[in-house]
Amino acid sequence: MSQNQEVRIVSTKNVEVVDCPVPDLPTEEHILVRTTAVAVNPTDWKHVDFAEDLSCVGTRLGCDYAGVVEKVGSAVTKNFKKGDRVAGFANGANGLRPLDGTFAKYIVVKGDVQMKMPDHFTDEEAATLGVSVSTVGQGLYQSLKLPLPNEPTKEPFYVLIYGGSTATGVYAIQFAKLSGLKVIATSSPRNFDYLKSLGADVVFDYKSPTVVEDIRKYTDGALTVAYDCYGSDGSSALCARCLSDDGGRIHALLPAKDEEIKAINPKVESFCTVAYSTVGEGYNAWRRTVAPAPEDFEFARTFVTIAEELIAQGKIKSIRITKNRGGEGLPGVLAGLQELRDGKVSGEKLVYTI
Repeated sequence: MSQNQEVRIVSTKNVEVVDCPVPDLPTEEHILVRTTAVAVNPTDWKHVDFAEDLSCVGTRLGCDYAGVVEKVGSAVTKNFKKGDRVAGFANGANGLRPLDGTFAKYIVVKGDVQMKMPDHFTDEEAATLGVSVSTVGQGLYQSLKLPLPNEPTKEPFYVLIYGGSTATGVYAIQFAKLSGLKVIATSSPRNFDYLKSLGADVVFDYKSPTVVEDIRKYTDGALTVAYDCYGSDGSSALCARCLSDDGGRIHALLPAKDEEIKAINPKVESFCTVAYSTVGEGYNAWRRTVAPAPEDFEFARTFVTIAEELIAQGKIKSIRITKNRGGEGLPGVLAGLQELRDGKVSGEKLVYTI
């Protein structure tokens, strides 16, 4: 068996575990990591199923990981050294950089946006952090400009976390609560108690025919900020209906239909960003090339340091994990992709030990 293996997209809807070399550092801003665990995300199976449109055939899949540092580039400013336990995000399935993914035994990741892990966080728990921390940082703080979790507001206000039982939602609830906000979440009833244990002040059934009226009544029409962690099937439109008649802001994981939002309330603004830009490098998306966004990288570098400190202090809890469902290692990852594709994952994260 090769010293290194990876999950590679070989064609649309087709991935395989293949042998590959241990990578060299592509730049001195990178670190080499031996992975110990990886987690699957919806973006992973979507890149497989739409590989031609996303220009990612032949790339390494995966965005979430935990592992051990093997080598540190000379331009990395964070104090990493060989042997450190780390976790974080990489832009997997990137047609411009085919080795950027995390589903491999040895990976290279942008050093300054990774996080050192404390002893109380297991490798499996650490593997759930990268995508969610990067996404929450962009959404709640860079885009919606909410008070940072290490500088909480003294004047609490409402924030709606739509899709609270998603991985991003679970972490968004915790960060928003640390920011001093009054957190409203939505989920299915089976996850109500779980989300309240994480800091949600109240949770509403997203399928209830009266969910909009219930949220507006609870907030007395004073809700002005919503974070849509679902990003499809009219979720941003529902968020817009929950907001104050005086307007507000929505950040969604997928672009909302602006004309639909404005028809509901012309005073509502909607935003969308994707975590791929947090590594400060270009990437392919829907047959186009997206240029690097240095400002996103700089914000991410600041935010992951804040998150790293909160995790070390025990203020952020891991999402519930399910370990090696369908098999362990990289072959197990293939089973996990199908579980996500089939919509069988809620309020948990599928993690695979490497």
